[in-house]
Amino acid sequence: MIFADRALTPAGWATDVRLTLAGDRIDDLRPDTQPEPGDIRVAALLPGMANVHSHAFQRGFAGLTEARGLAQDSFWTWRDMMYRFALTIDPDGMQALAEMAYVEMLEAGYVRVGEFHYLHHDPDGGAYADPAEMSGRIFAAAAETGIALTHLPVFYAHGGFGPQPATPGQRRFVHDLAGFAELVKRCDAMAVRPQDRVGYAPHSLRAATSADLNALAEALPGRPVHIHIAEQQREVEECLAVLGQRPVAWLFENAEVTEAWCLIHATHMVAPEISALAASGAVAGLCPVTEANLGDGLFRAEAYLGRGGAIAIGTDSNVRVDLAGELRLLEYGQRLAHHRRNVLAPEGGSTGRRLFKAALSGGARALGADGAGLARGAPADLVALEDPHGLAPDGDQLIDRWVFGRDVAVRDVWAAGRHLVRDGRHVARARVAARFGAVLRRIMA
Repeated sequence: MIFADRALTPAGWATDVRLTLAGDRIDDLRPDTQPEPGDIRVAALLPGMANVHSHAFQRGFAGLTEARGLAQDSFWTWRDMMYRFALTIDPDGMQALAEMAYVEMLEAGYVRVGEFHYLHHDPDGGAYADPAEMSGRIFAAAAETGIALTHLPVFYAHGGFGPQPATPGQRRFVHDLAGFAELVKRCDAMAVRPQDRVGYAPHSLRAATSADLNALAEALPGRPVHIHIAEQQREVEECLAVLGQRPVAWLFENAEVTEAWCLIHATHMVAPEISALAASGAVAGLCPVTEANLGDGLFRAEAYLGRGGAIAIGTDSNVRVDLAGELRLLEYGQRLAHHRRNVLAPEGGSTGRRLFKAALSGGARALGADGAGLARGAPADLVALEDPHGLAPDGDQLIDRWVFGRDVAVRDVWAAGRHLVRDGRHVARARVAARFGAVLRRIMA
């Protein structure tokens, strides 16, 4: 039993709420009641968030690319280093890195991850005996840590617009269509937990042609579809030069973009593209911390949300795993761009609440998850916030203090009914962190 002073339900904030869990579901939820002996008491309960975009292996080099080279650093110089790191990771290392990232996600308030996974082959580019060996390690890491998984095996056929041949640094990523279909089939067989999902992800317009996109859509209907797009100015320039259109505009003319799609980043869009994406029902998957770290640019959130566009939040490179930090930076970027405050809040409303609810809804849609929230019969995915000083007079202000302040923090997390984070720490943190450290020491030796 859990007793919350406040709980954010689909109908809004409820007070003095007592929840009963049964297995992986909320069995009962009663507001305006009293706690009973043995109840876990919390200041506030929120629905758990979906992390729409993760590259788990990149958690291994977080903070190791912050020294400037001889040339001007950019996304593209960072990518070269990432490719080198990717060549060092074996299956055991993949699982250890993913477990660490997933522990941190749960501690931050994420209960589901969309793993955009392209590290498929062995370091020489050959297939493992099981062609889904590395995906299997992602499923194992999710099961070990308890996070729900929407696995997004990545289709990567080309090295650039044109198409260009894949480079040596991309050799672990590449599939043809037949090989990729077999990979997805194997991933389907691994999705044995009720909370597991399998979608697919054409990596980008650099890596998949229009023929590839159409073939994938025909072969793999009814699944979440994610794609990197318009992340970098150079990407836009190359797309214009080779394909004659900006990336988002080209995608909408050459693929059937529906609510099943999630366009990751979509940073560099012009007004017609913003309108098209917002009207489509597809989700813009935003990763503000990584986008800032890589110097990508600022998503035009005010214009996009003003047109009713759907958003979700992701950790991408996992340089920082911080749900509140992602929401905060999304708003702060708009403040810096527009020279105003509370840019993304509704008139008279809370910025934190608006961003949290938008990301909650969009994340569930993008990852094929149940977005019912805190309600009877819904998944028991709960995040408890602590408010040590009791200063928030209402729930919205408590979210604002969590996102923009210092005192409110995630205390407990239940995922599929399992109490995995207690007093801010995942129950398996010590073991997972020890294995993670051992893998990094071996890689860095």
